[in-house]
Amino acid sequence: MSHPYFLRMAYDGTVFHGWQIQSVSRTVQGELWRALKVLDPMAPLPQGTGRTDAGVHARAQGVLIQTSRPWDPFRLLAALNAHLPPEARVMESREAPDGFFPRQHAVAKRYTYRVNEGPAVDPFERNRRWHVFGVEPLDRQAMAAAAVHLLGEHDFSSFRHHDCVAATPIRQIYRVDLDTQGTLLDIVFEGNRFLMHQVRIMAGTLVDVGKGRISPDSLPAILEARERKKAGQTAPPHGLCMEKVWYRPEWGVGEPYS
Repeated sequence: MSHPYFLRMAYDGTVFHGWQIQSVSRTVQGELWRALKVLDPMAPLPQGTGRTDAGVHARAQGVLIQTSRPWDPFRLLAALNAHLPPEARVMESREAPDGFFPRQHAVAKRYTYRVNEGPAVDPFERNRRWHVFGVEPLDRQAMAAAAVHLLGEHDFSSFRHHDCVAATPIRQIYRVDLDTQGTLLDIVFEGNRFLMHQVRIMAGTLVDVGKGRISPDSLPAILEARERKKAGQTAPPHGLCMEKVWYRPEWGVGEPYS
C-alpha cells in the first residue's frame, strides 16, 4: 500500500538544470528522489506540477510523492530537508487525497519575471533579476499597454520555443501586472497553463517594447502570426520564478483561484 503526500518546494534554480530528472545533469526532481529513497528505497519518482527550465527558480513547485509507510507530515518535511541540498527545500508537507496529480489538477499558475536597470549589475541581484542596460529607462507605460493584448485566450505559437511539444498552443492569460519600485521591475503573469519558454518570451517581448524595438500596438499582429520569429527575445532564465500554483478545489489542496 502506498501513501501519497503533497509537497510544496522552493529552490534556487541557479545550480540546477531545471526540474525534470536527467541522466547526467543535476536537477531538482533528481535530488528530491535521491533524498526520498534514503527514507524509502522503493519510492517511485516524485511528480511535479511544472517543468521549470535550467536556472529558473520556484517558491511553489507542487510535488506528489508516494511512500510505503505513513509519515507525520512535519517529520517527513524535516527528514527530506535533512537529505536535500541547501538550494532546495520542502516548505510544506501534507497528506494528499487518492487520485490527486499536481500537474493534471492545477488550474492556474503565477510566475514573476524580475528585471533591474542601471549602469551596473547589482551583485546581490545577479542570480535573481535580469539586468537590462540602457541610457534611457524602459518605457513602462508602453510595456503596460502591450501587456493588455496578452490577456485572454489566444494561440501563443509566437511565444513558445520551437521544441515545445504541447498538444495545443492555446493558453489563457488571466493577469499581467507590472510592479515598479525604482529601478526594479516585477512582471507578474497568471494563466491556466504555460508553453515551453512562454513566460520568458513574453517578458523578453515586453522588454523589447520598453526599449522601443517593438510597438505596443503590434502585439495582436504578433499573436496572429503564430510564428516564433515575430515575437521578441527570450528573457534569460534567472529572472523567472514560479510563485504560486492553484489546484482544482475539490482536492482540498491550497486555496481556490479567484
